[in-house]
Amino acid sequence: MKLTDFDTLTFDCYGTLIDWESGIFDGLRALLARVTPALTRDQVLEAHARHESSQQRYTPGKPYQALLAIVYKRLAEEWGVSYTHDECIAYGRSIRDWPAFADSADALRYLKQHYKLVILSNVDNESFTHSNAKLQVEFDAIMTAEDIGSYKPSPRNFEYMLEKLGERGIRKETILHTAESLFHDHKPANGFGLASCWIYRRHAQTGFGATMDPGSQPSIDFRFNSMADFVKAHQEALGT
Repeated sequence: MKLTDFDTLTFDCYGTLIDWESGIFDGLRALLARVTPALTRDQVLEAHARHESSQQRYTPGKPYQALLAIVYKRLAEEWGVSYTHDECIAYGRSIRDWPAFADSADALRYLKQHYKLVILSNVDNESFTHSNAKLQVEFDAIMTAEDIGSYKPSPRNFEYMLEKLGERGIRKETILHTAESLFHDHKPANGFGLASCWIYRRHAQTGFGATMDPGSQPSIDFRFNSMADFVKAHQEALGT
């Protein structure tokens, strides 16, 4: 299997192209200032993952920024600190401030020359417009949890994506699903027989950060520690 065997890259966005862990932690700083004893970054991210995943199961049709407002409330309650409704809403809106990884925009511009680029993300459409501006590329399709009415790792999201791409003549065998999260992306992608490329942003850290433990290691066809490494490998596959 080679990177040049595919004509379509389907991307997770948050954690893969957008540095959501930094965005999450920065968005919670005011709340965390009230928490004693102080929590580590990974403790914060793991608590966030737990509440986010639970809320996505219970309210799969809720737009992501509204869902994050509830996650903020649950975190404040767990940590025993005060909060206001306005703070919850502001945290949900903070998605627009989450930064892109430094290599994302350049990598996407390069890959656009060789592949169709598709987003399959657990986000709402309004929030993604702000992230898309940071990524500086026009995607060939953008499919969000708001469009589908459920959140990954639900198989509905992958069924929807494959149906819509199939209607455009894009075959599953030509798709490389590219993502950081083993839980949200690689494990369900395995269930659909999709080829899988792991952008292992957390390679220098332990644990799963802002994603849940997948329970078992999914099958991975390619692994790179960054999008820049992906581009380099593609260039080598082309012999350039």
